[in-house]
Amino acid sequence: MEALLIDWLKEYGYIILFLWSILEGEMGLIMGGIMSHTGDMWYPMAIFVAGLGGFTGDQIYFYIGRFNKGFIQRKLHSQRRKFAIAHLLLKKYGWYIVFAQRYMYGLRTVIPMSIGITKYSAKKYALINLLSAWAWAAITITPAYIFGADILRILALAKQHWYLALPLAGIFLLGIYMYFHKLEQKLLKKRNQRSSNT
Repeated sequence: MEALLIDWLKEYGYIILFLWSILEGEMGLIMGGIMSHTGDMWYPMAIFVAGLGGFTGDQIYFYIGRFNKGFIQRKLHSQRRKFAIAHLLLKKYGWYIVFAQRYMYGLRTVIPMSIGITKYSAKKYALINLLSAWAWAAITITPAYIFGADILRILALAKQHWYLALPLAGIFLLGIYMYFHKLEQKLLKKRNQRSSNT
């Protein structure tokens, strides 16, 4: 099964990278960086394709917000707190938040939809989003490309000692979640304080 997956990645690498970048991203981009290191992908093309995938995914979410405001309000009612944070960030930081959206765990899909709901220029959003997506792809793929051999050694060790690797990965992911949860609470607190003062 593992050999089959590797063969698929070698044969359809750019297609898989593009689709993966639409859906989520980082793991696919790291894969793209490692495959660029091993010579199975061309490094500049990996960045170009991954950036286009990330751009496409965020454009989809943006237009979901633009043309389905009622649907979002009905179906994503449980996410209203995150939409409130996204609106607050857009108001405070403007286009910078468009550029930074894909680095914000827990808000990556909400921010494009939230921006789509507003009257923010679709052309301006598309341009910033494209530049941001290529920057994101380069920032993520390049370290994996440079340190590909080291990453492959770590993966081989993790495979051998999975009983240690799994808890460490869990602790790392929990740390990321807690950090962004605290950041979310802080932003909501500021918003509530501002609302009570007006």
